[in-house]
Parts: sequence; C-alpha cells; structure tokens
Amino acid sequence: MTNLLFGLAAACAITYLPMASRPANGLRSMLKTAAVVLLATIAVINGSGPLLVLALALCAVGDALLSRDTDTAFTAGVGAFAAGHIAYIALFLSQPASSLELVLDRPGYFWSLIILGIVAATLIAPRAGDLRPAVFAYIPITLGMGIAALTLPESGTLRWALPAAAGFIASDLILATEKFLLPGDHPAQKLTPYLVWVLYWGAQAGLLIAFV
Repeated sequence: MTNLLFGLAAACAITYLPMASRPANGLRSMLKTAAVVLLATIAVINGSGPLLVLALALCAVGDALLSRDTDTAFTAGVGAFAAGHIAYIALFLSQPASSLELVLDRPGYFWSLIILGIVAATLIAPRAGDLRPAVFAYIPITLGMGIAALTLPESGTLRWALPAAAGFIASDLILATEKFLLPGDHPAQKLTPYLVWVLYWGAQAGLLIAFV
C-alpha cells in the first residue's frame, strides 16, 4: 500500500510539473494538493506520529491556497506553510537522537543559514509591500527549520532530513525571489515555477522517507 500511494503521489507531482507556470485551474490545484496529501496519507498508514502528519497536511493546505493566483490566497498559504515549518521544527527537535551539540559541530551550515536570512530579509522585505510583516515572520521560521535539522544525526533514514530541509528552504527562497524581486518579463520567470516544484516536492518526499 505504501509503495502504491507513493507512486500515485509521484505521478501527481510529475503530472503537475508541466502545469506549474500555467494560470490557476481546478485540475492544477487538485494535482498539486494531492501530491502532498498522498504523502500525508502514507505517514498516517505507517503510524509515523502526529507531527509528521500535521506538517504534511499543513503544507498540503498551503499548496491548495498557493495554487490560486490572489494575494489573499498567497497570504493564507504563507501562513499554512509557516505552521507546517513549525510542525517540522517540533518533529526534528522531538527525536530522541536530536542534539544541539550537532549544530555546534556544523558551524558552517549554521552561519550560512543566519547570513542567508539576513540577506533575504534585506532584499525581499522592502519590496513586499503589504506582505512585509508576513515575510519578516516567515523567513526566521523557514530558516529555523534548517537549524532544527542540524540537530539530527547523519545516520539511518534521518540523514535525509537535512538535505530535504535545505531543498524546502531553497524552494521558498526561489519562490520569494520570483514573486518579489524578478520583473514579470525576466527570462528566469520561465524556469522558476518548475525549479520550485521539483525542490519542494522532493523535499516533502525526503522528509517522509526520513521519518517513516
């Protein structure tokens, strides 16, 4: 059953990919949301614990909201993803193998995240308009997930947590760059929707693998 559901989730993700840059429609929203809902279903079936299920479910809600091209839906989607990140932070830190000492063992990763947060806030927030408070709140939350991932050992399935968290953060930053920094006619706008989706869904699949 797990393999079947994962295959269906991957099929939804792959089918959605060519639609990533298209205008909002019902099929596009359904595929995007189902690709993560099915991952959450796998977590439920495997008894992976409420935090993983909650994180995936909140992100699926965020996907449904962000698949609609309105500022109101975008703001609500950001809120859902912020809650999903917080659930992931709680999941990482609640693992018996989690240790703050591991963060100190990888100072390069830690300081890279801190610097990345400062740069992102400096560049994006002034251009975010009415969404500036949401941006200021979201950046430390998403980077906090990366720092929480540093508390996990690089052994067993948990070794997937850090690269998956990094992929999630990268997708968030590319999406923010696309929305707030790049002009609408910038050539990169043709690529960013696909890159965001591949990084994001790959991150969710990696986090599922890490904790199932």
